[in-house]
Amino acid sequence: MEIDPHVIDVLLPDLVGHDRHPSAYLTYLYLYRQTVDEAAELSLTQIAEGTGLSKRAVQAALARLQRRGLVDVERDSITSVGRYTVNRPWQSSR
Repeated sequence: MEIDPHVIDVLLPDLVGHDRHPSAYLTYLYLYRQTVDEAAELSLTQIAEGTGLSKRAVQAALARLQRRGLVDVERDSITSVGRYTVNRPWQSSR
């Protein structure tokens, strides 16, 4: 799998440098890898273990990514495992 250059060239400096939220960038990269062609069901614990972040840091990162329109999350209930879809809004503008 190849990472889209936009993820490195634009999202890295934006999320880490400008927003000062490297946890959001790490979470996005992890989800990007897990959802190559389709959505993935992942628990907060799985994401935390995969990124090395705390569950609370993952929750905050997911909230930021959702607000930015970079990740969509579907849940059957507030406590159920999330189904994550990574958005690549820069691709739709091409």
